[in-house]
Amino acid sequence: MSSSNADGRAFIGSFTSAGGHGIIAAAVDGETGALTRLGATDTVQDPSFLAIAPGSTVLYAVSETEDGAAAAFDVTGDVPRPLGDAVPVGGASPTHLALAAGHLVTANYGSGSVTVLPVRADGALDAATCVLHHRGNGPREDRQEGPHAHQVLADPGGRWVLSVDLGTDSVRVGELTAATGTLRVHAETPLRPGTGPRHMAFHPDGGHAYVLNELEPTLIVCRWDAESGLLVPLDETSVVEAGTEGEVYPSEVVASHDGRFLWAANRGHDSIAVLALDATGAKAELVTAVPCGGHWPRDLTLDPTGRRLYVSNERSGDVSWFDIDQETGIPHRTGSIEAPAASCVVFG
Repeated sequence: MSSSNADGRAFIGSFTSAGGHGIIAAAVDGETGALTRLGATDTVQDPSFLAIAPGSTVLYAVSETEDGAAAAFDVTGDVPRPLGDAVPVGGASPTHLALAAGHLVTANYGSGSVTVLPVRADGALDAATCVLHHRGNGPREDRQEGPHAHQVLADPGGRWVLSVDLGTDSVRVGELTAATGTLRVHAETPLRPGTGPRHMAFHPDGGHAYVLNELEPTLIVCRWDAESGLLVPLDETSVVEAGTEGEVYPSEVVASHDGRFLWAANRGHDSIAVLALDATGAKAELVTAVPCGGHWPRDLTLDPTGRRLYVSNERSGDVSWFDIDQETGIPHRTGSIEAPAASCVVFG
């Protein structure tokens, strides 16, 4: 199928070691949000997380393997085309990546480190210029025996790079020097021990951030001071109702474009939690939770319009999409596409 009449593009990452197809390119129907598969490439093993800049024709992927790597792809055609070879990140099991100051930054879960890779003019990657190793541990000996960097992201102003570490119960604020491709820790924010922070998202006004924990099903609301580069915890709230039975492992949090709602994906509980934010963004309250449309929602993505959520259900092998009620913030499932071992969705 040609993508010439598509209203947009989406790219789905998946675990090739679990039967996934690698990186799947899909057309997005602007009216319904439906995804239609265009093509796929499995040239990189376990591309568990993807990143693309708005309007760009180059997609980036981590290879979540023991010998971790990152790769760039030209996505002007229906099948993503590698731009050069995958580049080692000098760390194990990279789980996340972000573009910042002309560089690609990866979070390496297995080795508890963050890597900086320069991006060439054509979008291809150069060899790593910096590998920053985290230090520390947490009280959960089974999961927090050492650092486990799980996510990296640039702050809304683009000055700072934040890394969320599940193993050390903290978020580090880093300063990236574009000229040299070096990253140094500017500040570290400790969070409640044993919570296992996994991912975070910023309020659209840039004044607050929300850290979603994996080892306890809670969300920590923080104040973000972009001038000083400091993250300050303010409050913590549950992302499941009181009395919920069984293990719950939250995976991803996203904020609405208007700053009124947050959504969090809950693995185990197989739900999308809906949280309402107050006018300041400093308070979050759980409103409800709805079924995620499958099993083990590893990732949750808001489309560029802010009208739909897409859930990557890893163990049921699908991506489901939901229309969002703009008044209540509650998502309603409207369709799905088969995607074995799905791990994430990004839009480009």
